[in-house]
Amino acid sequence: MSGPVPVVIVGAGPTGVTAALLLARYGVRCVLLDRWSDVYPRPRAVHLDDEVHRILHQVGVHEQFAAVSRPAEGLRLLAPDHRVLAEFSRGTAPGVHGYPQANMFDQPELERLLRRRMAGEPLVTFRGDVEVTGLDREDEGPVRVHLADRASGERETLSARYVLGCDGANSTVRSLIGSTVRDLGFAQRWLVVDVDTDADIDAWEGVHQVCDPHRAATYMRVGERRYRWEFRLLPGETAEDMSAPETLHRLVRPWTGDVPFPALTVTRCAEYTFRAQVADRWRDGPVLLLGDAAHLTPPFIGQGMGAGLRDAVNLSWKLAAVLTGGLPESVLDSYETERKPHVTSLIRLATVIGRAMTEGGEVGNLLRRVVAPRLAYLPGFRAKVLDSATPPLRRSALRQRRGSPRGLPGRLCPNALLGDGRRLDEAVGPWFAVVTVRPVPPDVAVAARRRGVVPVPVDRASPLGRWLRRAGVVAALVRPDRTVMASGKDVSALVDRAPLLHRVDHLPAAR
Repeated sequence: MSGPVPVVIVGAGPTGVTAALLLARYGVRCVLLDRWSDVYPRPRAVHLDDEVHRILHQVGVHEQFAAVSRPAEGLRLLAPDHRVLAEFSRGTAPGVHGYPQANMFDQPELERLLRRRMAGEPLVTFRGDVEVTGLDREDEGPVRVHLADRASGERETLSARYVLGCDGANSTVRSLIGSTVRDLGFAQRWLVVDVDTDADIDAWEGVHQVCDPHRAATYMRVGERRYRWEFRLLPGETAEDMSAPETLHRLVRPWTGDVPFPALTVTRCAEYTFRAQVADRWRDGPVLLLGDAAHLTPPFIGQGMGAGLRDAVNLSWKLAAVLTGGLPESVLDSYETERKPHVTSLIRLATVIGRAMTEGGEVGNLLRRVVAPRLAYLPGFRAKVLDSATPPLRRSALRQRRGSPRGLPGRLCPNALLGDGRRLDEAVGPWFAVVTVRPVPPDVAVAARRRGVVPVPVDRASPLGRWLRRAGVVAALVRPDRTVMASGKDVSALVDRAPLLHRVDHLPAAR
């Protein structure tokens, strides 16, 4: 390779591979580095929502993912004796974004899908079995990425315009830029048990949360043959102690019933500490942190892996536009401005739910005995629990003020069906869009295409038309990550606000 690589990505987990594939959509060449040559085989993340499923569509693996994932039925809160305190059932039909709101899966299967997609992308070069040992930069020049081959020990230096640290909770990149981790005051030791079996486990197919200060637990069916249990460990207990077959059988038997334990193949039984942490700095010039390198989320709302993919989709189009001169480098600050408060709010929500499940004493007993059984009957609460929508992004250089509680900027535009039978994401591709209930004049349509904006006129009675009218606007400017950048009543003014991307000759035809 001659000259600096546009982007070097450190870490080839879901966040790193997704970032590489998203950048490749804009013609950006990447080198992806990882300590390992293959997918880590043990299960980890098991849930993602419909917002994150949209990102898998953008990288071209949504159909394959749908074939290996399983929609979840909702949530049950259980008492220590497994009596149902409250049930929040949801259907498995597609929601406003075109996918089920809760999707269970096996992370190694998803990673293999992403790796296969990456192998067919000529703009992404993957190098496994290498370890990053240093980063340095002179003045405003490229970043020098120092690495070593883990097998031979041979050392090498790559030159990159930007470096993305997607290398997990123990991030080398984070350490090298001097970013420190802020602890949000939550750390619990849990036993994670993954099982593969063709036995019939006759349990409700939503997520079960056992609210018990002595032994909080979570159960979920992950796939056709895969199941997961999580049990909070008590002081003094170890994974080794709890992994004895007779102990595991006692823990899982409330769900497995008469299924003999030898019929269950335990694929993982390990201690994991659930933490709530956020890095204090996500950017050091041309080096940026994504995924677990930037934040750690307890698993109680299933947003850990999804948060990393949200980072990737937020940053990739901005970085592509900076590399091609369509945006100034200063807009990269909007990545942390937007993402850090969003992920922090979800981390805090996860910690609240975790404490409600596990809190002892009178407050915890009151929550479980009196409050929880009534939650399902509170007006609006059931819909809130089952709604997968996440908070709007904060105002930034690429997101105007909302103006009202119903305002659209910062929120995701629904991936609604259009009049031609396609959904918005399919019709627009990786570009800006202006969604409007007014006809788009020819001169405005031409100006939009010159700026890389796809005009999407919709009927007032259509799903997107109703979405606009509820917010009191006639048009919305939608970013490539499907976040609304601005909204209003002047379509031409919205088009003029769109930053110029590149390769606008590849824009889909206006309809």
